[in-house]
Amino acid sequence: MASHLFRKKSPDHLIAEAAAPERQMKRALGPFALTCIGIGAIIGTGIFALAGTAAAGEQLAASIWKTPILNFIQSWMSHAPLVFGRPGAGPAVMLSFVVAGVACGFAALCYAELASMIPVSGSAYTYSYATLGELIAWIIGWDLILEYAVGNMAVAVGWSGYFIRLCGSAHIPWLFPDGIKFPVWSVNDYATAKTIVSQGGEVLSNFSSATIPTIAGYPIALNLPALLIVAAVTTLLIYGIRESARTNNTIVIIKLAVVVFVISFGAFMIHPTNWHPFVPTGIGGVMSGAAIVFFAFIGFDAVSTTAEETKNPQRDMPIGIIASLIICTVLYVLMAAVITGARKYTTYFGDPAAVATAFAGYPWAQALISAGALAGITSVLLVFQLGQPRIFMAMARDGLLPQYFSKIHPKFRTPHITTIWTGVFVGGIAAVVDIGSLADLTNIGTLFAFILVCIGVVILRRTEANRPRPFRVPFSPIFPILGVIFCFVLMLSLPLETWIRFFVWLGIGLLIYFFYGVAHSKLRRGEDAGITEDQPPPLIKP
Repeated sequence: MASHLFRKKSPDHLIAEAAAPERQMKRALGPFALTCIGIGAIIGTGIFALAGTAAAGEQLAASIWKTPILNFIQSWMSHAPLVFGRPGAGPAVMLSFVVAGVACGFAALCYAELASMIPVSGSAYTYSYATLGELIAWIIGWDLILEYAVGNMAVAVGWSGYFIRLCGSAHIPWLFPDGIKFPVWSVNDYATAKTIVSQGGEVLSNFSSATIPTIAGYPIALNLPALLIVAAVTTLLIYGIRESARTNNTIVIIKLAVVVFVISFGAFMIHPTNWHPFVPTGIGGVMSGAAIVFFAFIGFDAVSTTAEETKNPQRDMPIGIIASLIICTVLYVLMAAVITGARKYTTYFGDPAAVATAFAGYPWAQALISAGALAGITSVLLVFQLGQPRIFMAMARDGLLPQYFSKIHPKFRTPHITTIWTGVFVGGIAAVVDIGSLADLTNIGTLFAFILVCIGVVILRRTEANRPRPFRVPFSPIFPILGVIFCFVLMLSLPLETWIRFFVWLGIGLLIYFFYGVAHSKLRRGEDAGITEDQPPPLIKP
C-alpha cells in the first residue's frame, strides 16, 4: 500500500502525456507575456494596503487562537510572557519586503528549475508527483486550492469594494451629482449588509438604498459586482489563452504606470525625519512585517501553470518567474519608502488603504490610486482564475479527480470545464459569503507549496542527476534548503487558528483521496506507469 501511495511519475512520461493530441493546448505565450502574468498575479491589493499594516503592526485580543506560533516559541525559549499581536516594522518595512522577497526568491529559483525540466501544467502538484510521490502530490494539489480558489474569493470581494468606491467618486453634475451609488443589498453579502444597516450613520450615504428585500420571508443580499467580475474573467479565459494574456498585458501596463506615478510623485512628499527611528521594534518587528507582507508576493508561481501554453517553456518559464518577482520586489521597496517617508508610520495603524492615506489632500491622486488598485485586483483575478483550472485538469488527467475535468475545448484549446466550474465556485461563494480570516489560509497553503518545491529540487538532483536542466538553481542544495527554512519561519509567524484550519483542510482532502483518488488513480492501476521499455505506453486509448 505504501509503495503505491508514494509511487512517482517519470518526468519523461509527464511530458509525453501533455503532448498527446487530445490534450494539447495552444502555445501562444512568450517571455514578455509570462512576466506580465507573474506581475499580474503579484501586484494586487498587497502593494496598496499591506505595507501600512506591516509598518504600524497589529494589536490582537488576548486570544491564543490569533497568536502567531512564533510568539509561543519565543515565550517558551526566553521564559518571557506571551506577546499577543504583531509588532510594527516601522520604516524598516522596506527590509521586511526584502526578507519576504528573498524567501520567495529561493522558491522562485526552484520553481524555475523544475518548470524548465518538466514543462507541464499543474505547477507544484506536477513537480511533487515526479519527485515525492502520488500522496504528496495530492496533498499539494489540494493545498493549492487554498492559494488560488479560496484566495480569489477574497480578491473578488475586494474588487467589489474598490469598484463601489470608484463609482462613488464619479461625480457627473448632470447625471450623477453625488456619484454612482447602488442599493446596499446588491453590493454586499447578507452579513455585511445587515451590519451596515444596523450601524447606520454616515456610511449609509454611500448607498442609494438601505433596504434589504425579502423573498418568501428570506432576506436577499448579493455581492453582484464580485459575481459579475468573476463571470467576465471566466468567459475571457474560456475564449482563449492568447486573448487572456493580451488583456492581462494591458491591465499590467496600466497598474504599473499608476505604481510608478505613486513612487515618482510621492518622492517629493518624503520627509526623512519620518524614517527615524528606522527599526523601532528591532529584528522581531522586521520579521513580523515580512510575514504580513508575504501576502503581497503570492502569485508568481501561477506562471508555472501555463507551461503547456508557452512557446519555449525551457527558456521562457524561468525568465517569466524570476523577472516578475524581481520587478515587483523593487517596486514594493520603493512604495514602502514613499508611504513611510510621507507620513509617520504610526499613522497607518488599522488603515486598509495606506497608500491613499499617504496622498490625503490630493483627491485626484487618490482617485488615480483607486483606479490602479482596481486594475491590480482585476489582473490578480484573471491570473488566479487561469491557474486553478489547470491544476484541476492535471489532477483529473491522473485519475485523482473525475476525467470529466480533464477535457479541452475542441476550438479554443482551453480547459473549459474546470474553468467554468472554478468560476461558478468562486463567484457564487464570493457573492454570498464574507470570507474574512479564511483568506489567511491562502498564505499558509502557498508557503507549504514553496517548501515542497524546494525539497523537490534537492531530490531530483540526486534521483535524476543526468537529466538536462535548461535552468539550474545556483549553489544547490544550499539555496533550496534556505528556501525551506525561510518559508517555514514565515509559516510559524501565522496565527494558531490558521494552522488548525490548515490541518482540517488537509484532513478533508485526505478523505477525498482515500475514498476516491486511490481507487481511480491511473498510476496505481498501471494505466500511466511511465516508460517501461524503449517506447512510452499508448497515450490515446480506444
